[in-house]
Amino acid sequence: METNIAIFRGKGIRKIIHKNEWWFSVYDVVEVLMDSIDTKQYIKKMRQRDPELNSNWGTICTPLKIVAPDGKMREANCANTEGVFRIIQSIPSPKAEPFKRWLARVGYERVKEIQDPELATKRTRAIYKAKGYSDAWIEKRMRGIAVREELTDEWKKRDVTQEQEYKILTAEIAKAAFGVTPGEHKELKGLKRENLRDHMTDLELIFSMLGEAATTEITRVDDAQGFHESKTAARKGGGVAGKARKDLEKKTGKRVVSPENYLSEPEGRKRLKGQ
Repeated sequence: METNIAIFRGKGIRKIIHKNEWWFSVYDVVEVLMDSIDTKQYIKKMRQRDPELNSNWGTICTPLKIVAPDGKMREANCANTEGVFRIIQSIPSPKAEPFKRWLARVGYERVKEIQDPELATKRTRAIYKAKGYSDAWIEKRMRGIAVREELTDEWKKRDVTQEQEYKILTAEIAKAAFGVTPGEHKELKGLKRENLRDHMTDLELIFSMLGEAATTEITRVDDAQGFHESKTAARKGGGVAGKARKDLEKKTGKRVVSPENYLSEPEGRKRLKGQ
C-alpha cells in the first residue's frame, strides 16, 4: 500500500491507497475542519447528533494501517472520498466548501493516475525537484522505485502479501547489502519519520537497486515460493550488493553507508558544493 500525507492549507492529512483509491484519515479531516482541542471527543459528539451517520459508521470508515505521529504504522479509521463527503455534512464549518473542492481534486488526480501511470511518475519527479534534488539524483531515485516495484510484484506472485513480510524481506536485503538494517541506517543519518531512501547518497541508491534487482532475478531463477524461500533469495540478492560494496570500499578506502542526510540542506545544493 502506498501511504502519503496530503497538505490542505498547511495542515497534513494522512492518506493511503486502499482498493485502488485514496482513503483519508477521518481524525485528520475533522481536525483540519474544526481546529478542535479534543478531536476524538468532537467525533464522538458528531456521531451522537447524527444518528444516520452513526449507524453507518462501520460502513463509511475502515481501520487501515497508516503512519502515526510517532512514525509507526498504526490502525486508524479512514474513509474514501465519498465517505469523507458524508462526514463533512455533519461538520458545520466554513472551511467545508474549500475542503470539498480540494478533496475532489485530489481524488480526480488519483483517477487520472490510475488511467495513465506516467502522470504519477511525473508528479513524483516534480515533487523531488521542488524539494531541491538534482536531476541526477532524481533519475536514480525513480529508477530505484521501478526496481522496487518489480521486486514487490514478484513477491506478490509468490504468495508474499503481508506488509510485515515485506518489511522483513527488505531488511534482509539491506542488512546483506549495507551491513546495517534500515532502522540502523536511519539512526546513523539522524532520521525519524523521514523516508530513508529520500536521504540516500548516489552510491547508497545504486547499491539498494543492485540488491533488489539481484533479489528479483534470484527469486525467479530459484523459483522461490512463499515467505521463507523468498527470505533466502533476499539474503542472496542483498549479498550480491554487499560483495560489490565491500570491493568498492576496499579500493576507495571510503564507506558507502553515509551519515549524510538532506534534512537541513537540499541534495542539489550539497551536490553543487561538492563539485
